[in-house]
Amino acid sequence: MGKIISIANQKGGVGKTTTSVNLSTLLAKRGKKVLLIDADPQGNATSGVGMDKNTELSVYDLIVSDEVESKDTIQKTEIKNLYICPSNINLAGAEVELVSMMSREYRMKEKLDSIKDKFDYIIIDCPPSLGILTTNALCAANSVLIPVQCEYFALEGIMQLINTIMLAQKKVNPDLDIEGVLLTMLTSNTNLGLEVVESIKGFFKERVYDTIIPRLIRLAEAPSHGKPILEYEPRSRGTLAYLNLAKEVIARNGTKEESVR
Repeated sequence: MGKIISIANQKGGVGKTTTSVNLSTLLAKRGKKVLLIDADPQGNATSGVGMDKNTELSVYDLIVSDEVESKDTIQKTEIKNLYICPSNINLAGAEVELVSMMSREYRMKEKLDSIKDKFDYIIIDCPPSLGILTTNALCAANSVLIPVQCEYFALEGIMQLINTIMLAQKKVNPDLDIEGVLLTMLTSNTNLGLEVVESIKGFFKERVYDTIIPRLIRLAEAPSHGKPILEYEPRSRGTLAYLNLAKEVIARNGTKEESVR
């Protein structure tokens, strides 16, 4: 059975989409069959792996239309083992349309149940909000990976996300777990950054990954070229960091080297 991981933080600019794109890519590089679901109307994860946002079917159709199935929206990327369910601006209207639908929190889960066994990992890139799209992702997921920026206000808002996760556990997904907490955008050799790292480790303890994603120009540049960091700068520190994260994710899940095919 495939593991479904939502990558969520209602705070923008914490490296959520960067992590979704690069973790998916490096898991695929490790031989895992991966589906990246772009649940953000901005569609940055879609363009970040070099795919066109203006596709006929997208995540919007997946969660709004009863006629569209997951297999209808999945596209193969140019990266071996990596597939994507793309997003575009149409998804922004889904929030309104879902309001009047029955079991609106379960729309994504219902569609993913039919295909989750075909992948080792399904990674969902959530929007920077705690609305119905994020709720759908939390309902569908086995766990949540939380990127946290290494800055002064890093913990501000995290409790709101934790409360949302607890509410999702209570109302729609009792088995939802915290996959891990990823420290991102660390500026080297700053006392403030190191203090934030220690604070977050003290708060989340063993949930925090050993891997810390540094603040790098190459990581920021790669999406504008429609490439994950592995394709844009294979030997960069960013590539190594996300490779280490992929190894940690695989190790924590105890998955064997064999993958779904």
